[in-house]
Amino acid sequence: MHSVFSRSLPVLVAVVAFGLFGAGSPTAAVAQAQPCQDQAAPPAPVDTSEKPAPGQPAPPPLPVPVEPVGGLRMGGCGMILPDGALNPPDGNTAASWVVQDLDTGDVIAAKNPHARERPASLIKTLLALVVTSEMKPDQIVVPTKEDAEQECTCVGIVAGASYTVDQLLHGLLMHSGNDVAHAFATALGGVDIATTKMNLLANRIGATDTRAATPSGLDGPGMSTSAYDLSLIFHYAMKQQEIAQAVATKSYTIPAAGGKPAIPVYNDNKLLGAYPGFLGGKTGFTDDARHTYVGAAEKDGRRLAVVMMRAEQRPTKVVDQAGKLLDYGFALEADHAEPVGRIAYEALVATAPPAPPANVAAGAASSAALAKEDPFGTTGWILTLVVALIIIGGFVIGHQRKKQAQQ
Repeated sequence: MHSVFSRSLPVLVAVVAFGLFGAGSPTAAVAQAQPCQDQAAPPAPVDTSEKPAPGQPAPPPLPVPVEPVGGLRMGGCGMILPDGALNPPDGNTAASWVVQDLDTGDVIAAKNPHARERPASLIKTLLALVVTSEMKPDQIVVPTKEDAEQECTCVGIVAGASYTVDQLLHGLLMHSGNDVAHAFATALGGVDIATTKMNLLANRIGATDTRAATPSGLDGPGMSTSAYDLSLIFHYAMKQQEIAQAVATKSYTIPAAGGKPAIPVYNDNKLLGAYPGFLGGKTGFTDDARHTYVGAAEKDGRRLAVVMMRAEQRPTKVVDQAGKLLDYGFALEADHAEPVGRIAYEALVATAPPAPPANVAAGAASSAALAKEDPFGTTGWILTLVVALIIIGGFVIGHQRKKQAQQ
């Protein structure tokens, strides 16, 4: 006579084996079990900007780590607030956001921090990190005709003229120049090499939701990031003097070059000079990404930064929504609220990693690097095995009790 256990055991073993070894990879199984909306990939695009080139496959979503980067609570989907904290101010339209302490790395509060969104021009902060790690401020960059003719927003650099890295950084971060982003990409070895370097750096610092498809933030196949990742990237960026100075500059003039007049540059971030103690930040927009925002301020010796993803300009402007989030974060800090997570910062070594081969695609390089590290991890394998053993043990005990009852 076959018991329930003897009939169920093969099925159970098959299910456990599939969980351990099937579905292509452990991270794929984990990603399928993730309940949060947009946790694997951004929402569907509204136009054709992310359509792959003819003959090229669409990049698959990045693996979802089994343990959320920044702490277990960072895997939450809705509001993630300190115990007993009041809700944030009404009127915030962002699909996800993070408020962090720029000095301690504490995440003060968040909403769906690892939801995967599109960065728009906020990805230029990651490009700036690559630039400052590989190029000197006084190094000369000579833009090509292709650089100068990029889809705008543009600063107005001139093909064949000479600019310093520092001058171009101001144009990149203050006015979000796509022409400057392309010029930096060319100087770094070309667009493919530049985006690969951006993705390798993102992976290196733990920004596991991030894949740059373009150096400027214009939407492209596989473009992805999250509010947490951009908080992490901004945390690193604000420790770089050239970047921190550029985002804090309200107006700047790129000297005349190439027979063209000097270029005045004004900071797009409207909180600069309007919000007390504002330290600078970055704005972004595309039709697919909607409005994205990062900004930081200092008050009473504390420096906080906010990141907002997929926000809208109504009922109030995104910068005003960001200002209210900063107010909320400072109030929580003053109340000594317990952090809900942590920005996983580790100082970068001075030596830049070796440049990847020219034929390595950005998305493939990022995915391969992630896969090599096995995001599922030793802990994930052990937990899966323990759960399997507990389930099997439960069946065995139940079978023995049923057998004793029949005797």
